[in-house]
Amino acid sequence: MSWGSELWDQFDNLEKHTQWGIEYLEKYTKFVKERSEIETNYAKQIRNLSKKYQPKKNSREEEESKYTFCRAFLTTLNELNDYAGQHEVIAENLTAQIISELSRYLQEIKAERKSHFHDGRKAQQHIESSWKQLESCKRRFERDCKEADRAQQYFEKMDADINVTKADVEKARQQAQMRHQMAADSKGDYSAFLQKFNQEQNEHYFTVIPNIFQKLQDMEERRIERLGVCMKTFADVDRQVLPIVGKCLDGMTKAAESIEPKTDSKQVVESYKSGFEPPGDVEFEDYGQAMKRAVSETSLSKEGKEKPPGKSKGKLWPFIKNKNKPPPAPPATSPPSPSTVPNDSQSPKQQKEPLSHRLNDFMASKPKMHCLRSLRRGLSLKLGSGPEDFSHLPPEQRRKKLQGKLDELNRDIQKEMDQRDALTKMKDVYVKNPQMGDPASVDPRLSEISQTIEKLQLEVQKFEGWLAEVEERMPSKSDTQRRSIYETQNNTAVSNNCAQDRESPDGSYTEEQNSETQVKANINPAPNPPTSTTPEFDDEFDDEETLPTIGTCKALYPFEGHNEGTIAVAEGELLYVIEEDKGDGWTRVRRNEDEEGYVPTSYVEVFLETNAKGAMTYI
Repeated sequence: MSWGSELWDQFDNLEKHTQWGIEYLEKYTKFVKERSEIETNYAKQIRNLSKKYQPKKNSREEEESKYTFCRAFLTTLNELNDYAGQHEVIAENLTAQIISELSRYLQEIKAERKSHFHDGRKAQQHIESSWKQLESCKRRFERDCKEADRAQQYFEKMDADINVTKADVEKARQQAQMRHQMAADSKGDYSAFLQKFNQEQNEHYFTVIPNIFQKLQDMEERRIERLGVCMKTFADVDRQVLPIVGKCLDGMTKAAESIEPKTDSKQVVESYKSGFEPPGDVEFEDYGQAMKRAVSETSLSKEGKEKPPGKSKGKLWPFIKNKNKPPPAPPATSPPSPSTVPNDSQSPKQQKEPLSHRLNDFMASKPKMHCLRSLRRGLSLKLGSGPEDFSHLPPEQRRKKLQGKLDELNRDIQKEMDQRDALTKMKDVYVKNPQMGDPASVDPRLSEISQTIEKLQLEVQKFEGWLAEVEERMPSKSDTQRRSIYETQNNTAVSNNCAQDRESPDGSYTEEQNSETQVKANINPAPNPPTSTTPEFDDEFDDEETLPTIGTCKALYPFEGHNEGTIAVAEGELLYVIEEDKGDGWTRVRRNEDEEGYVPTSYVEVFLETNAKGAMTYI
């Protein structure tokens, strides 16, 4: 059905309807624009969320990357970032394919509608003007007819009156004829204009207005069609990204399925394995035998005076109270500093105290740590800094770190060598073809790369030395099964008061001592060698049985041992351990069956037998 034939008299309603259609198109454009803004904001929030939970670039990131669930979560974050990108694509396509197109089309349709209604109003005004002219001709014809009738009646009246002169009658007759002529002219004008108006009106309502309304109908149908296309595009924009969104979701699913709990649990072992052997059985500490010997201080003193002085073998009273804490172990690359080595110039003898006091102190005392290496390690981890050789880590973890550093250095060397080879080939090309470049321009870069390679090779040698040192010192099954030279006697075994290292919650390898005790170990003055309470006690136990060997040790540095109770050792010398460090910084060793004494713990590397306290190394 055509608007021109059916709605010829609905000009105003069509004007309102087309205006409403344009406003509806603007409404839909606004809807799409808001949807695009929502997609943009959503994509931004998704990207921010993905970025927020991305692992930070630090040492912890390297640890997290070893676990499958961490890698799966990282993959999920990356896929989520790509997913956000698809929402940005939706926003861009909505803007380009719908919003921009509709905005341009709205301008065109508004101009077209304005033009059509301008032509319609112009035609309407023309027909209204013609109607007014027709009405004017009609009124003039009516007036002239009335004037002619009045003039005729006046002539007839004058002609019938005998008192009126002939001249007046003639004048009235001429006036009547003139009025009749004017009426006839008005009638002709009215008839002609009426015919013209009818023709124009017919053309207006059957040609001009239908054409205008047809154009408006076509415009309205195009508007509706364009709106339908935009709605379809609105759906297609989402449908276009569905394959990529599906791939993102498939990637998340695949990442979740790649999680391997068994592998992650094994990785925990790889990450935290220290390389130390578990501690051995704790031996029975027989305090009763010592109590039987210590009958009274007076009797011991008398017996000591009556006994002639004999040669002391350096055997010390086992219940000595050591007030000082052990010094920290010196680095493996340099001799101990004076602040970390027991003072050899001081006498190992101490003032006499009652035996009962010594015994009570010994029974009430807590185990003391054998060295401060673990303390330094724990502090370095908490402060976030560690030495270059990773000495703050347990042996197994240190070996892995050193191996990883070596692999990284080797990759850097290979990269530099590849660059050097490429520049060498370039220089050869320049030599053969000077027009391509100056060969001398490559020399500075080659020299720089050579220096870099030398530095990296030195670094590799340094780390290889540290790695060899770690692998040499790491305990193996052969160390734990080392045969004892002398059979251990349970009734004379000395208890191991040194606290075994334990893994702390933060991953550092520290002692079971509280932090206050550990810090005091750093600030206390250097200890003196342990000695017996009185000379009489030394003489009393000169003839007791020889202490059993509980391990071996290797001297890391030379020690002169001038004071009484100490023994001189040479660097690299192998000795037997008969009494380990009780926390005072001294270890009791034996060179042969008649020569024994104390040496600083920080000067030797100690390997205890398995049946003593596990294979432990003091460095």
